[in-house]
Amino acid sequence: MFSSATKIKGQGVASAYLELIALLKKYCATEIEVSINNLKRADISHYHTVDFRFFCSTFLPFRGKKIGYVHFLPETLEGSLKLPRLAKVVFYRYLITFYKRMDALVVVNPSFIPKLEAYGIPAAKITYIPNFVSQTEFYPQTATKTELRQKLGLKDRFTVLGVGQVQARKGVFDFIELAKNNPQLQFVWVGGFSFGKITDGYAELKKVVANPPSNLTFSGIVERQQMNYYYNAADLFLLPSYNELFPMSILEAFNCRTPVLLRDLELYHAIIAGYYEPAKDRAEMDIKIKQLAANPDWLTTLKDKANRAATYYSEKRLAQIWKEYYLAQAKRD
Repeated sequence: MFSSATKIKGQGVASAYLELIALLKKYCATEIEVSINNLKRADISHYHTVDFRFFCSTFLPFRGKKIGYVHFLPETLEGSLKLPRLAKVVFYRYLITFYKRMDALVVVNPSFIPKLEAYGIPAAKITYIPNFVSQTEFYPQTATKTELRQKLGLKDRFTVLGVGQVQARKGVFDFIELAKNNPQLQFVWVGGFSFGKITDGYAELKKVVANPPSNLTFSGIVERQQMNYYYNAADLFLLPSYNELFPMSILEAFNCRTPVLLRDLELYHAIIAGYYEPAKDRAEMDIKIKQLAANPDWLTTLKDKANRAATYYSEKRLAQIWKEYYLAQAKRD
């Protein structure tokens, strides 16, 4: 495994990487030996991040099958990072070159396959394997929401939770407006500026984070172990993102049986259709938040859907998929 994702806290790439490492150690230790950022001889080299030093390592002998994990494409980075035009052009070209250097690619959303084909990468090299999260780290807690909110320093009222980096692409500006439109409810956003000043919309978002509406709390980046408390303390998980792949936060909410409301992006349809409540825009989100806050039965229905999603994307099922994939790649000429 090659990754530098854990150097930057609060990003989904790191969560996905850590989940996979833990999964292989738990379920596949007898078949698969894992080393981290080690240049020794290997049957498979799995690249999780696109560091230049990792790219250079692909030219060394004995790297075995080179597998790239596609966590983003140039178009999905729009609205995340604010880079000078030249730097953006260079990085985007490098990113695709990195992917083309791989013998095989893994995508977390099947909608990425035709997009990679458009960049000249054959579909035969691409495999879809969904994300997953540990059911021992994210699970329904026995403590009441009142107790958990007290533990987190939150008020005891209907709580809408958002999770992710504070950036324009994540729909944080919409989350802020929804909080303003619903002063009777409590809104909490967990996450921060993982990439600092190059975050798209940084200056404007920084001002709101420093002085939010009275019913909106920005917790900043919290340790992964604490996240389970936030999901269980919430009545509703809301992700108003404009562009995503397969957010780990959605799977974490499912595991905690927290009802999920999402901006209805087309790319969700192939992976989690039927497990969440969709909304086409901020206006519809506002309507549905009000309706859900007044309708416990509807929330219960969404909890049941979250439970089904958690079962489908269980780590045990995904462990078998990854094991079969790695063994097949190791045997391939």
